[in-house]
Amino acid sequence: MPVESNKGRGATRNATPTRFNLKERVVDGEWLDQVEALDGVAPRRTTVTIEHPRTILTRNTSPDIGFDRSINAYRGCEHGCIYCFARPTHAFHDLSPGVDFESRLFVKSTAAQLLHSTLARPGYECKPIAMGTNTDPYQPIEEQWKITRSLIELLVETRHPFTITTKSDRVLRDLDLLKQAADLRLASVAISVTSLDPSIARTLEPRAARPAKRLAAVKALNDAGVPCFVAIAPVIPQITDHELEQIVEAAVAAGAPGGFYLPVRLPNEVAPLFRAWLDEYFPDRARKVMAVIQSLRGGRDNDPNFFTRMRGQGAWADLLRTRFEMASKKYGLRQAKFGLRTDLFEPPAGSQMRLL
Repeated sequence: MPVESNKGRGATRNATPTRFNLKERVVDGEWLDQVEALDGVAPRRTTVTIEHPRTILTRNTSPDIGFDRSINAYRGCEHGCIYCFARPTHAFHDLSPGVDFESRLFVKSTAAQLLHSTLARPGYECKPIAMGTNTDPYQPIEEQWKITRSLIELLVETRHPFTITTKSDRVLRDLDLLKQAADLRLASVAISVTSLDPSIARTLEPRAARPAKRLAAVKALNDAGVPCFVAIAPVIPQITDHELEQIVEAAVAAGAPGGFYLPVRLPNEVAPLFRAWLDEYFPDRARKVMAVIQSLRGGRDNDPNFFTRMRGQGAWADLLRTRFEMASKKYGLRQAKFGLRTDLFEPPAGSQMRLL
């Protein structure tokens, strides 16, 4: 690989994956430092590899998650959110959870065909499918590949319920399909808004849509009759938590029928990447940020236990909950509910997809 600059990416480094007992890769650090100091170092380009999975539906039995199946059309995410809990999954390809995760992407080009086969199986039980649970279904490469749209086309055709979580206003491209589904109470959307400050968003989520564009998408979807909630996720202590009430107010102004918040989670290799990001952009408060996070997580960087992992524990968790409840009451934000219909489902006919 040529030497490339990581400017404009979320992670500040490309750490070696530590899971699955993979061998550590040795890099001539002194040579790399000297080369990167020279002018003319090329920016890191995004590469895309076609992946050929045998299944597309991922099942889970987690008691603190409101869905039991999900689809992720992409592996890796160019949005580059430094806190993304999906980063460690890149180790499956012997790639770093750091800059590799946001620049070495994989697409599942046969996702719709695989889903068609799944929905056509005898005895398939219809329950809402969640999209955007691991990587964003509307990240920039969706503009070219349109895999998310092909999945929605099939779900609308079969009247199958689904939810979408995204940080991109690109979701408006599929408003025609989303409205058809929403009219039958088959679809809802959640757009994540972590900060209203463009300068914070630029380093926290460098290639995601600007906060104002996300809120505009919330309004456009709700105006069209597509229920779009606001996810204040994650809340980062000492970085974005002071905006909690402002985001609730902005969500209501955009017509959001509900919303929720989640404290930041730092599983596995995400924690050292997040620490390095703090040292780069918020060195004045890095220790304080991690101290609060650890107080939320029982003295650790991360709490993997069901239920507490979603809300945190201790005084800081209580404070966040109280503030969110008070702001929701003040501005009229309800809790997000995803009550979608499952009785309209019609299994796809035949073994081949209809030409859409």
